[in-house]
Amino acid sequence: MTKKERADFVINTLNDLYPTIPIPLDHKDPYTLLIAVLLSAQCTDVR
Repeated sequence: MTKKERADFVINTLNDLYPTIPIPLDHKDPYTLLIAVLLSAQCTDVR
């Protein structure tokens, strides 16, 4: 098994075990996702 075949096997196995999980933060594009992450981190720091 070549390195590429082994890497493909590992990636496929991980994709089967851990399917795509939706991001729970409300966002429309990458910029609003970044802002949501920053605000959520800031919110938990104060507590």
